[in-house]
Amino acid sequence: MSQRPQAVPTVQVDNAEVIVTEWRFAPGAETGRHRHGYDYVVVPMTNGTLLLETPEGDKHAPLVAGQSYFRKAGVEHNVINASDHEVVFVETEIK
Repeated sequence: MSQRPQAVPTVQVDNAEVIVTEWRFAPGAETGRHRHGYDYVVVPMTNGTLLLETPEGDKHAPLVAGQSYFRKAGVEHNVINASDHEVVFVETEIK
């Protein structure tokens, strides 16, 4: 099994209220398995498809540029770019 490249996070804001992170994924790049400690909003900057490896099984999630979505704290997954091009989104975690 080959090692996947790592997605690149760039924290833009980290204060008492929020953490705002830009995530850049090369094709096939992953975040690694993690659990979200805060509610969060994702704003896709590009179109694409994510593969989510979750405790309940694998899921594919389409990204549409500018179409935001919200998730509650406690989500556990590994996020992988299943597209053949770079995918970028901005994640805002609400403390």
